[in-house]
Amino acid sequence: MLTRGILTLPEIGDQAEALAGAWEQLKQQSSWVQDYLANNEYDEVVFIGSGSSYYQSQVMATTFRLWLGRSASALPSSDIFLFRDQSVARDRKILLVGVSRSGESSEVILALDSVKDLANWTTCGITCYESSRLGVMTPCLVSPLGKEQSTVMTKSFSSMTFMMQAAIAQAAGGSILEEMEQVLDLHGDVVKRANSFAESLAEANDFNKYIYLGMGAYYGLSQEVCLKLKEMSYVWTESYGTLEFRHGPKSVVEPGTLVCLLVSENARSYELKVAEEMKAYGAFVLLVTTAGGADTEFADAVFELGGGFLSDEARAVLYLPLLQYLGFYTAMKRGVDPDHPRNLTQVVTI
Repeated sequence: MLTRGILTLPEIGDQAEALAGAWEQLKQQSSWVQDYLANNEYDEVVFIGSGSSYYQSQVMATTFRLWLGRSASALPSSDIFLFRDQSVARDRKILLVGVSRSGESSEVILALDSVKDLANWTTCGITCYESSRLGVMTPCLVSPLGKEQSTVMTKSFSSMTFMMQAAIAQAAGGSILEEMEQVLDLHGDVVKRANSFAESLAEANDFNKYIYLGMGAYYGLSQEVCLKLKEMSYVWTESYGTLEFRHGPKSVVEPGTLVCLLVSENARSYELKVAEEMKAYGAFVLLVTTAGGADTEFADAVFELGGGFLSDEARAVLYLPLLQYLGFYTAMKRGVDPDHPRNLTQVVTI
């Protein structure tokens, strides 16, 4: 009887429902959006998290800067309680947003606690567990269906990222919120198609190196999917900004290397030039993109998301299912249990 992966596989598959749950929950928390994200009194909004939650924070901060035109940054939680003055300029009015699936991560709790007595700092957060320490100590958005039993973050990451982006869209107003609703319409089909695509890709290939590339909001995503593969299957993998990869790191590319590019529409022509170059060095090139075309024919594999009519930022969570599944099926092929990776726990404490 198969026991490996019995938690992780359905949790990846359930993420469309988790996004829908986050969307409905956000309707109940519109006052949170007005009190925090739509509040112009803050000089800077700082999103913090650890591990996957830090990568979410990067996507959230990028989206916030673009859609609201205001200053925002993303930092590891530890930078706030250990290197606060090196990380955030003094004497500014700061909104500190804690990001944690469990709401129990020691570092995010320590960070929020370290600023509680500072007059120019306000805290809030996002989690999947409303009764957690994070949920109790500061007002939080809650992704109710993001709760997971497995160690690695899959549907929690997708639903929390989507929920915060939808909250930013709500603060921005206009057509952006409609884009987020259209993501919900696309997501279920992407999840379904991604499963068989990733299984076939993992089964048919034996890669010895894995490289993930992304720019803009997709840089944080590239770090996250890199981590997913590493956590689930114990293979060594790296992530880079797409054009930055050409400046030295590309020396590791050779036959047997998977180069996976999260293709944006904003920088598509530049990114595909990088992918073509890696193909010439012998890499197996996987493109995750809105749609294939004459410019992607060189690639070894192309997974089409749809949604080319959406902004890159709104479309972000559509990139996750395929690459979460790839981590899962790579682990299964290697005989590793992705539900319980070695050395890892759901909650990291200090």
